[in-house]
Amino acid sequence: MRKTALAAALLALGLTATACGGSEETGGGSGDEKLKVGVMFPGSLSDDGFMQSGYEGYQRIEKAQGGEVALTKVEQVAQADYQQVLTRLATGSDLVVSFGGQTDSVLRQVAPTFPDVKFVEIGGPSDAEPLANLAYYDPVQADGGYLAGAYAALITKKGKVGFVGGLELPAIVKTAEAFEQGAEQVDPKVEVVKAQYVGDFNDVAKAQQAGQAAVGTGADVFGQQLNLGKQGLVQAALGGDAVIVGGPLVKECGTEKGYAGYVKSDTGFELEYAVKAVLDGSFKAEQVPFGVASGTGATDFVLCDASPEVTAKMDEVKQALADGTVKLG
Repeated sequence: MRKTALAAALLALGLTATACGGSEETGGGSGDEKLKVGVMFPGSLSDDGFMQSGYEGYQRIEKAQGGEVALTKVEQVAQADYQQVLTRLATGSDLVVSFGGQTDSVLRQVAPTFPDVKFVEIGGPSDAEPLANLAYYDPVQADGGYLAGAYAALITKKGKVGFVGGLELPAIVKTAEAFEQGAEQVDPKVEVVKAQYVGDFNDVAKAQQAGQAAVGTGADVFGQQLNLGKQGLVQAALGGDAVIVGGPLVKECGTEKGYAGYVKSDTGFELEYAVKAVLDGSFKAEQVPFGVASGTGATDFVLCDASPEVTAKMDEVKQALADGTVKLG
């Protein structure tokens, strides 16, 4: 089934396939006069997280720039198929964008073989050295972690907070460390339980187990770096008189039980930024941060039912990040 899906995806690009995994769709029209953009989403476009946020940007480009941009996407790609999918996308694109740090090693192999194609990795290592045609766009997820940690320390009733992540990637570990830093910065007396990594951003059962274990130790507010796995974490929280900080997608406060606020991390904005940079000729192969200090609004924090005192304190915390008063790490 995976092999058939990838074959159909690549045949839609006028190519052939011999490997497995992935599904593809082309939109925004075609034509040599349009900027051809290929996007690889390794995960699901309905993951309630990193990939879905990126896809929302993709959809905004389709709607607003369909006359000048021809988009192609491949989603749910197995790790073994990264190289083939990226190579096929590069064969027919002016710009290739890959979502997720898990694609980094393969992307660094593929990009040099297509020197006339521009590449962007969204969510890769923040300390990676850009290549001649490969830029790194950093969501600075650690900023969101810091804000979530500060907020957790401000609203905890038991003086104990925790963090649950998916894959133990460098960016996710930095986010967990920033969560702890934010909590302790606001209240040195708060206890931050050891961060847990469940090995999968979308495993609801494992996230629930991790949450239940932390609730059992007394934690009552959680930061997280999960996608669909959030469903399990919030189930654990609801069963233990606890709450979580959602994100990267922001929902209307009150529409989801168990959520005390949201970290906004708009990876779709970064895709839009890449397309705009190529269109207007400003593209550079460099590290580009999209954290609070960037002023782009791609990273932000939404409080739900917070007191005036907590709101004021969170404004101070965010300003300290924005002006560089606080250094993470």
